[in-house]
Amino acid sequence: MSNFIELKKVSVLRGDRKILDNVDLNINSDENVAIIGPNGSGKSTLIKLITGKIYPSYTEDDTVCRLFGHTQWNIHDLRSMLGIVTNELEYEFHNEITGIEAVLSGFFASIGIWNNHVVTKDMIKKADEMIELLDVSFLKDKKLETMSSGEARRFLIARALVSNPKVLVLDEPSNSLDIASSVKFHNTMRKIVASGTKIVLVTHRISDIIPEMNRFVFLKKGKIFADGKRVEVFNSNTFSSLFDMEVNIGENNGLYSIIP
Repeated sequence: MSNFIELKKVSVLRGDRKILDNVDLNINSDENVAIIGPNGSGKSTLIKLITGKIYPSYTEDDTVCRLFGHTQWNIHDLRSMLGIVTNELEYEFHNEITGIEAVLSGFFASIGIWNNHVVTKDMIKKADEMIELLDVSFLKDKKLETMSSGEARRFLIARALVSNPKVLVLDEPSNSLDIASSVKFHNTMRKIVASGTKIVLVTHRISDIIPEMNRFVFLKKGKIFADGKRVEVFNSNTFSSLFDMEVNIGENNGLYSIIP
């Protein structure tokens, strides 16, 4: 067992406002974790810390911010440990890129395939395996612009998986997805976990939760509001306090929803 992310006394400022406030958080690389919080709770900033895009705004003698045991990473070294899919990433891909090109670009940590990239037969084979795993083989030669948001997102997940990362971070994965696409995405996450990759899911939607999630971290106003196993914290009382309103959770065949 090894630490995926280790944070101690970590704060991030925007102007004079603390977006993250003295956060302590350890996540092991053998856990499937859901990080849940309302808009403005600090989830996006936490993702940027986890992925090395930002660092703590200030440090004390005992401040810790480590990813897989290191304080800094080269992105080419990191891709074999950590896969990342965010809404921002989807916007970065231009319309002329096909599904297979998007997936192959994961080997180069690039946006698309460039003239100096040497794509090998083994890369193509691995890309095809990931595309098949995510049930989008029939779309691989089509441009991302012709796909639905859910279809395009599955190609970006396949892109993140080609380097066999230990952990896949999914940031608000069901944004802009309709009900049918959300259910398909739910099944996609379960396939990924079954294949051996752990997931850190960042969301404000209860419907994103899959049965394999074994730990829940709740963020509110930049602080850890609750942290524990499903039986300890995943309940209507926690969600009601988190969102400052009455929330009743229902479950049906591993799918969670809000009961009116």
